Amino acid sequence: QGLKPIVSTESPPLIFGTTTKLASDLPADDSFLGKNKVPDLQKLFQKADGLPVHLKRGVPDKLLYRTTMALTIGGTIYCLVALYMASQPRNQ
Repeated sequence: QGLKPIVSTESPPLIFGTTTKLASDLPADDSFLGKNKVPDLQKLFQKADGLPVHLKRGVPDKLLYRTTMALTIGGTIYCLVALYMASQPRNQ
């Protein structure tokens, strides 16, 4: 008789009837619909201008950074005030 395989060697049935398309099977005009921005962004981010990466894109990055810092400091102050208020006994 010999040993029988534990795992079935047959492939399982397809769950979905559609097959996937490989990128090489797609026509050249359908595979990508825009300009590749990666080389331009690499030049921008690798420029040695002394700025940290999170501020390299100018005013929008500065605005986001300052807003994040303000919200962080404001949230920390709010948490400390709430902790102080919760630690005080109530007067009845």
